[in-house]
Amino acid sequence: MIRLIAPALLLTLTAAAPQPRQALVDLAFERIAPEGTLMPRFKVDAAWPLMPDDLLLGQVSGVAVGVDDSVWVVHRPHALTATDTGLAQNPPIAVCCKPAPPVAHFGKDGAYLGGWGGPASAPTIEGVNQWPGSLHGIFVDQDNTVWFGGNGKDDHVVLNYTAEGKFIHAFGRRGQTAGNESTDRLGNPSDINHSDGMVLISDGYTNRRVIGFDDRTNGYKGRWGAYGKPPVAPTRQGAFDQSHAVDPSKVADPKAPIFADIVHCVVPTKDGHLYVCDRNNNRAQLFRRGKDGSLTFVRDLVIAGETGGTHTVTDIAFSPDPEQKYLYVADMMNGRIWVLLRKTHEVLGAFGRVGRQAGQFTWLHSIDTDSEGNIYATEVNTGRRVQKLVFTGIE
Repeated sequence: MIRLIAPALLLTLTAAAPQPRQALVDLAFERIAPEGTLMPRFKVDAAWPLMPDDLLLGQVSGVAVGVDDSVWVVHRPHALTATDTGLAQNPPIAVCCKPAPPVAHFGKDGAYLGGWGGPASAPTIEGVNQWPGSLHGIFVDQDNTVWFGGNGKDDHVVLNYTAEGKFIHAFGRRGQTAGNESTDRLGNPSDINHSDGMVLISDGYTNRRVIGFDDRTNGYKGRWGAYGKPPVAPTRQGAFDQSHAVDPSKVADPKAPIFADIVHCVVPTKDGHLYVCDRNNNRAQLFRRGKDGSLTFVRDLVIAGETGGTHTVTDIAFSPDPEQKYLYVADMMNGRIWVLLRKTHEVLGAFGRVGRQAGQFTWLHSIDTDSEGNIYATEVNTGRRVQKLVFTGIE
């Protein structure tokens, strides 16, 4: 008889926390601007992050850098199988592993700082627990509170928590959706931002719009479709699943008058603008934010417009200088991060490629930057990880 779980072995696995270290590795790079054009350069830290010996991440669907440069991610424990999580089975069938808490927190050095979340942390309203079944997107605001949504069946809610994992409040209601015209119900929200007196949500997998709420009263402020027009696009019928993301019948139209069926990010700038990711149309749309909370269309930003499959624009981030000089665009299908000069939107280059080694990407999903210019990038589907791309200078 083979004893799979020996007490001495378990002690060995959990006795000492791993110590942070760095292992910088080159990553694929393509220069597109003329030779001599300066642009940010990166290497990937193959030793980041340091997971506890017994914990494992599933699909990592969101990353956000806090005001202290610590890194928050949300992941999907349900994406792991029993062969991934043998230690969590009853009885255990392997020496490792257990799913990490769905909201996980890391230091900039990669040290695991803890985690929380799950249905027990969320309120139950009219008999329905509000915790999303499939987490999507995460944002950490200036007050260090954490926001996230969900794109699973019935996940029509955005939740807000303290950094310690205490529920604060919610927008929307799990299990209730009422289309693009609704002012108080959501439809599989994908991303959140809380700044300048508003909570902005890309309401994004069932509905096709951006919706805004006042951050003091939680009252409705407005809703917008493509080009800042009323959101008249049809809503998704039935629950989203990942087969919809690779449907070959979905051909990108970067000039479409409506958002395609995955509105994937909402990312404001420091100078009063906002980018919205229209993923399946291979574009972002840029808006100007009014003092009254309104959004006025400025321009389309097309990224690899002929791309099919999972398409391109999944998330956007910026260099940390006051002008946010460089714009980074995550491209899921091509497995790369594009570098643009934000003022003109000139494409300077791209780094990364499809693959599973350090600095490569499988279903590249979410990105964010810290105060030193490092980029953090997550992967879903079978990618299931977060990587740190270390800023090495302007070359």
